[in-house]
Amino acid sequence: GPVKTDHILFVCVGAFSSVKPSDMLAELQGRLPVRVSLNALTEADFVRVLTEPKNNIVRQNQALLGTENIELVVPPETIQEVARVAYEINTYVENIGARRLHTVLEKIMEDISYEAPTKKEDERTVVV
Repeated sequence: GPVKTDHILFVCVGAFSSVKPSDMLAELQGRLPVRVSLNALTEADFVRVLTEPKNNIVRQNQALLGTENIELVVPPETIQEVARVAYEINTYVENIGARRLHTVLEKIMEDISYEAPTKKEDERTVVV
């Protein structure tokens, strides 16, 4: 049946950033009374994304390699450098926000993940 949307908050981001409310379906026009522009993430914001959440992407990669009995050590300088690279790519290519961290870390982890099952006992700690 019909859904009553009187008390539903609609949040539209990303692809809607360049769209005027008049360009949208009539059903959505009245549901978006407030428009807010967001600033691009800074290098410091990227560091926070990489370190503050309980299940951040660095810990996820450590847990993933842990399944192969590999200890992944990520020093603060590496986190700072990943944040710097993500910020630069977002600035000069396409700004995809914090999703850029995933692409940067994926590139770093590619060879490490591929070689993990064949690591010898004395090679079980990897510092990036």
